[in-house]
Amino acid sequence: MTAAAAQGPHRARYRRILSFASREFLKIWWFELVLPRFGLSSIAERTRARRMQRFARRFHTLAVELGGLMIKVGQFMSSRLDVLPPEITAELEGLQDEVPAVPTPQIRALAEAELGMPLERVYAWFDDTPVAAASLGQVHRARLSALDAEDTGLDEVVVKVQRPGIDEIIAVDLAALRRVARWLTRVRIVADRVDAPALVEEFAVTSMEEIDYLHEARSAERFRENFADDPRVAAPEIVWERTTRRVLTLSDVTAIKINDTAALRAAGIDPSAVADAFAEVMFDQVFTHRFVHADPHPGNIFVTPVPSTSSGTQGGSGTPGGFRLTFIDFGMMAEVSDNLRQGLRTLLIAVTARDSRGLVRAAKEIGVLLPTADTGELERALTTLFARFGGMGFAELSRVDPREFTDFAEEFGDMVRRLPLQLPEDMLLLIRAVSLTSGMCSGLDPAFNVWDAAEPYAARLLRDESGTLMQDMAQQAMANAATTWRLPKRIDDIITRVDDGNVSFDTSRLERRLDRLEGIARRIASGVLFAAMLIGGALLVGPLPPLGITLLWVSVLPLLGALFLGRRRPR
Repeated sequence: MTAAAAQGPHRARYRRILSFASREFLKIWWFELVLPRFGLSSIAERTRARRMQRFARRFHTLAVELGGLMIKVGQFMSSRLDVLPPEITAELEGLQDEVPAVPTPQIRALAEAELGMPLERVYAWFDDTPVAAASLGQVHRARLSALDAEDTGLDEVVVKVQRPGIDEIIAVDLAALRRVARWLTRVRIVADRVDAPALVEEFAVTSMEEIDYLHEARSAERFRENFADDPRVAAPEIVWERTTRRVLTLSDVTAIKINDTAALRAAGIDPSAVADAFAEVMFDQVFTHRFVHADPHPGNIFVTPVPSTSSGTQGGSGTPGGFRLTFIDFGMMAEVSDNLRQGLRTLLIAVTARDSRGLVRAAKEIGVLLPTADTGELERALTTLFARFGGMGFAELSRVDPREFTDFAEEFGDMVRRLPLQLPEDMLLLIRAVSLTSGMCSGLDPAFNVWDAAEPYAARLLRDESGTLMQDMAQQAMANAATTWRLPKRIDDIITRVDDGNVSFDTSRLERRLDRLEGIARRIASGVLFAAMLIGGALLVGPLPPLGITLLWVSVLPLLGALFLGRRRPR
């Protein structure tokens, strides 16, 4: 949608978004560009944190008043720790869908238009009071008709209905955001750090997927299949006969909210056990299934008590503590690509090993750091960080003298801000999932230690990595050995054919190629001999020093042969 298309009933909305953005740009231009030119950069630096907080508060107010996509923009911004300062991300971190519910007659009209019949015929009962209201839709409880209940085996359901006119609102919001992104490309301090138009397009794709309930339904079924044999996890069943792009009907799985610690204890469930299980399940989503619930806030995760005597899978024993985690709302999911998964494996192993160099290498592999980035000082900062704070849980960190954090920030803060950091597109939703998971676990258990949760998983990954590496090396060695074994015979066959006159083309070029092939064969043989003598000498140095040392020295001869034999001679 273009700016010209935003001139209908939502024209005031479009203008308000651009007006807010233009005022904020003027402030940035004045403080960050104009004042430094007159030697007043100290004023900009001294007031920056306060100005960022004020901006975040004003945007929070704007988002709540407008609703629609602006709520999602705030949540999106709160996860961009690589681009935005903490003063902004912290203020927007708690931004929720603080919008009033849509009047029931409007919801009924939209649902009936989508389903093609009155709700009284679709459902045996439909609750006019919404369970939850969000910026893009709202949820009502219902009961399936007798016929549908017999077909599906379900009775109580929830019906998610899109807000009327949300398509047009999203189109207007995206048009305004695209124009703001073009403005940002002209602000050098922003353009050097982030590709604003690309981020908006990424956000647009995610938003359009969120309002397509058929897409959400498919994601829910895929998630259920991933954990079909895992008694720790459950997800709702989809009633496809009563689901369209704007209406989603699914089984009612509501239970204890994951952050309701009082209700958990009343049900005999230890909140710390819930935190451990939740962290493990999120790790499994990232590294095993590579399909991650990217919006695991408290409203989307339930803890369902399970009697210890029951058995089975999704209706089975659950965790050892007698519960299972039930996920809902699959509109925002993150796919983990092969490259990202490998980089995250490296990252996790490096973090649990407190390996600063490995952590930097993983950051480059994932794409967080450019390959050309100067990382020497970053490695030193990470080494200091691991040495002082590594292994601490959140409770321990809360008892650390704040001056230590201040000193660390003063020493390395400028260096980190200078680094060319930007998260690749496929990590945005993943970072959101990780940050929500971390906050949830620490809220359930103040003594929750992310190192304890990560280390067993990293050890398993390391074993898998070692096994894969050894398998790859073995396969490569077998392939090389087979090639080496067949090469002399192939060369001999070619020479025999030439000698017998069975080759009718120009033999001068063939002879040159044969010379090269014979040279390669000799070099391969020399290389194999060098490796055998080197390994044999190394093994014999301990029990038979004279023989071992002799083999090590003599191995130099085949090494020289491998390096220089068979090089193409000029003709």
